[in-house]
Amino acid sequence: MEDLIVGQPVLLVIDMQKDGYLPTEESGIPHMPGFEDRVRRTVELVDTCRAVAVPVVFFQEVHRRDLVDFGRELDGTEGVHCLEGDPGTALVDELLPQDGDYFIPKRRYSCFLNTDLEILLRGLRAETLLLTGGLTDVCVHYTFADAHQRDYYVRVVEDCVGGSTFARHEASLDAMAYLQSAARCTSEDLKQALKQVAAA
Repeated sequence: MEDLIVGQPVLLVIDMQKDGYLPTEESGIPHMPGFEDRVRRTVELVDTCRAVAVPVVFFQEVHRRDLVDFGRELDGTEGVHCLEGDPGTALVDELLPQDGDYFIPKRRYSCFLNTDLEILLRGLRAETLLLTGGLTDVCVHYTFADAHQRDYYVRVVEDCVGGSTFARHEASLDAMAYLQSAARCTSEDLKQALKQVAAA
């Protein structure tokens, strides 16, 4: 069994935006129930990371209002979403970067695509990436795959991510575990592991 944390961990909080509180008709994105609970658990995890000096990186998907940067993103089920200036595009109040955290806006699904995440991770000497946020089957999954192909250990915190539907959420978690056998973990297990690493 692979260790939950290998080397330097970094927590990625992916697109925890106010649209998560809205119905699909308003947000443009379908999502499974339970967003409030995922926010609460993610807050607890972020607090733990800060307490043991594990870097936290917040991401926000944001698109220009003329839709020029959507590309093929609207070819499927999703409608127009995360436009600059829309209230729902803002990060949730409970999960805002603080001094010492990092913030990266992104135009596409993967946190790696055309962002400075790789430069940041090199500077942080990251080895294990801890993924939270949404959607499990979209931005989390694409980020996981890109991180895996860059040879990071990747852990997805399954009770801190939510999919477009529960079925897609579970399918994506299964697909990620296929790539890395220790990929799936819970927030409670991860908090304990972080505290043990900090105490070592």
